Amino acid sequence: MSHPADSASTPPAPNAGTPQRGRDKVVIVMGATGAGKSRLAIDLAAHFAGVEVVSADSMQVYRSLDVLTNKVPLHEQKGVPHHLLSVIDPSVEFTCRDFRDYAVPIIQEILDRGGLPVIVGGTNFYIQALVSPFLFDDMAQDMQHSTLNDHRDDIGLTSDDEGGGYERLKEIDPVAAQRIHPNDHRKIKRYLELYATTGALPSNLFQGEAAKKWGRASNSRFNCCFLWVDADLQVLDNYVNQRVDCMMDAGLLDEVCNIYDPNGVYTQGLRQAIGVREFDEFFRLYLTRKESDKDKATSSATMITVHDDQLKSLLDEAVSPA
Repeated sequence: MSHPADSASTPPAPNAGTPQRGRDKVVIVMGATGAGKSRLAIDLAAHFAGVEVVSADSMQVYRSLDVLTNKVPLHEQKGVPHHLLSVIDPSVEFTCRDFRDYAVPIIQEILDRGGLPVIVGGTNFYIQALVSPFLFDDMAQDMQHSTLNDHRDDIGLTSDDEGGGYERLKEIDPVAAQRIHPNDHRKIKRYLELYATTGALPSNLFQGEAAKKWGRASNSRFNCCFLWVDADLQVLDNYVNQRVDCMMDAGLLDEVCNIYDPNGVYTQGLRQAIGVREFDEFFRLYLTRKESDKDKATSSATMITVHDDQLKSLLDEAVSPA
């Protein structure tokens, strides 16, 4: 797969999947959405020399939707170098393997400069691909049935069908379904594709012999210090709700309007981001009502003040917590 990122940004290095320098030290910051991972990573620069942040967020890697994906604005980065933000074309499918092949050379360059790489996690599969020499896909291949029968017809998998995906996953692998949120369409799709192409149950990858590949520190590509940012659930929910309001004020609606396509596929590229498909019904009706003036670039302020109860209801539904 070719990547339309700028050639000067983060070109993959040969053999990026192989541990290159043994046990170099890295810090990995993980935690729930809104817990303060990015802020902690920047604050670490005040205590340790040479800190450089490597984003491990599957949506922030794409160009566009800076507000929706909550990228750290330049003025809040406090001079700390940030990598893998806005480097991939929004239409490209960026996989765990792609992330690893981009991130490993960047981390090596930071280490060669005597710096401290701080990986800020948002996507656990990315962290797994980076830390472990064993890829999720490779493990699935190891576990596949003796025949290579395609199970795609058995599960009715299509390129843009997330509506019944969670129910199908519960039928196929209830253990895996319990591990993820019903609205995590990206992971549901990944699990269904795994079963469709290999016949391996996703839950089996985290049990028995397969789990040992992930769980042993001796298998890690780096000497990792994991920092988990925890927060009281009620406090976190309140903060996330407030953050959504701030995002709306910062132009979130305009961002989504600029990439909205009534025929767009929500299972590939940047359109997979949480908060894009939620506005589909609103924009579908809004643009239908505005079709007469051919103005699809109306500001968010105008949208919000449209005196239409149905539109207002759809907008409220789109921004309300799941």
